Amino acid sequence: MCGIVGYTGPREAGPILLEGLKRLEYRGYDSAGIALVDEDGDLFVEKKAGKLANLEIALADRTPHAALGLAHTRWATHGRPSDLNAHPHQDCTGEITVIHNGIIENFQDLRDGLIERGHRLTSETDTEAMAHLVEEAYDGDLADAVRVALRRIEGAYALAVMHRREVSRLVGARMNVPLIVGLNGEESFIASDVSAILAHTNRVIFLEDGDVADVRPSGVVVTGVDGEVRERLETLVDWTTEAAEKGGFEHFMLKEIHEQPEALRQSLAGRIDRDGRIHLPEIEPLVDAIRAATRVELVACGTASYAALIGAAAIQAWTDLPARLTVGSEFRYDPPPLDERALVIAVTQSGETADTIAPTRLARERGCPIVAVTNTVGSAITRETPAVLYLQAGPEIAVAASKTFVTQVMTLVVLAAAIARIRGSIEPAAEADLVASLRTLPAGAARALELNAPGARALARRYVNSRGFMYVGRGATYPTALEGALKLKELSYVHAEGSAAGELKHGPISLLDAECPLVAVATRSHTYDKLTSNIMEGRARDARVIAVATEGDAQIGRIADDVCWVPDTHELLSPILAIIPLQLFAYHVAVARGTDVDQPRNLAKSVTVE
Repeated sequence: MCGIVGYTGPREAGPILLEGLKRLEYRGYDSAGIALVDEDGDLFVEKKAGKLANLEIALADRTPHAALGLAHTRWATHGRPSDLNAHPHQDCTGEITVIHNGIIENFQDLRDGLIERGHRLTSETDTEAMAHLVEEAYDGDLADAVRVALRRIEGAYALAVMHRREVSRLVGARMNVPLIVGLNGEESFIASDVSAILAHTNRVIFLEDGDVADVRPSGVVVTGVDGEVRERLETLVDWTTEAAEKGGFEHFMLKEIHEQPEALRQSLAGRIDRDGRIHLPEIEPLVDAIRAATRVELVACGTASYAALIGAAAIQAWTDLPARLTVGSEFRYDPPPLDERALVIAVTQSGETADTIAPTRLARERGCPIVAVTNTVGSAITRETPAVLYLQAGPEIAVAASKTFVTQVMTLVVLAAAIARIRGSIEPAAEADLVASLRTLPAGAARALELNAPGARALARRYVNSRGFMYVGRGATYPTALEGALKLKELSYVHAEGSAAGELKHGPISLLDAECPLVAVATRSHTYDKLTSNIMEGRARDARVIAVATEGDAQIGRIADDVCWVPDTHELLSPILAIIPLQLFAYHVAVARGTDVDQPRNLAKSVTVE
């Protein structure tokens, strides 16, 4: 996601901030900006779309002498990547400067109100509203003004704010988005990530939700939004710069597995309205086409295709429309019927997958309404489609997908519900049940990590010498089995096969024996009893059984050798939680085998050839 760096102290702020942004480039971004206040209170701002090099070229020798500043790398959510939408943002007076990670969910209401009250907003972003709210609240004390403004904000944020008349002060705040304060004698830092400031200090305060940090060169005072002082301990971070980029984890893959609760929270932001209903304004241009549709065609490859299988199941469950997945590489060569009545949903993490883009172009030529689901702003797929749903999962550095899979599943289920609402085919009670489950999903993912991360290494070592693995599931758990098997293959180079559990007896069961374990995704579902019968078929062939099961299941322990527990949730969302222990298992098997976890052989993050 976006990167934040702030500095106040005796040194030149500009070089420190630019160095910090370079340390954050691994996170992914599409624009960069810097704001500096010199000792006379003069403000300098420069921001550019594209890479950090564009900002450096624009700065050249123009960077003023300043000991206070903020810098930012933006990964676009509200508003396309551009110089204007890049951070920092200012208020009407030009005295208050704000940078922000996250999403302000009620930004449109805030912007409308600000405009009615005479404010001039120049960007398309949600962030700019915050600068004007601080302006309205400012009465000589920046921290007080930020606290007042935050009481009107709904959503997730990590904020850094400065005022050009308070020449040695920064104010930071966080809610559901990481933000830290660094301390080093007579200088202090704000950052979204330890890696941005590790060259200068290893003394760090990790802010918690609801914290507001009043940062001066000599130290920091942390309060709540109510102004009450909060005690926060200083931590000495013993990381290398490379380890800091990985958040202290051994690999990016493991870091990104652990980022999934936050990725889900970010992806869901703004997609449930205040009335507790699904809200997807991105598809409003296609409302008439969705009402007129007679079928839905999903196109995707690899991990995205398994997420699309769940999306197709959700669409069929809540609408009267047949929905099916066609693998992208096969779509053009044996295309389904395509016309203006076929809604096409193209799913691609990178937005550059050739095997998905080519079918999307074919669908566009045939007059189909198209929705793209991708994680990458400005990617090729976004230029081919009239409606785009961004995953908002943040950058994924490891080649093998983790957080992009769970956010694809969630986004597609939300899209299915939105389509059903447009067509009037989802009952209010069903939508309310889904919304309730969506709201608890990030906490459920955190719980799944809590339950499985401590024992994953030992579980992997028990099975690391197995000849191969058979993964099975039914209904929504079948695509989860496919994705679990794919993760093991990708990371560890061990053969694993995913199968519909009912198909075991039609051939795959011949592979099962004491050297080929059965991995069953057996979370609560309407096919649970059938699946447990299929597990017994495997046990009868001496296969050891690893089961992923719902907390509180009293039966599964009697038929599985090892159980990975996950919280209960809506059946169509269960793959999001069930995949987490399978990701951890694949990761630790790979580590035990000594493979390159982040960059597996023969694989690429973005597959741009057919």
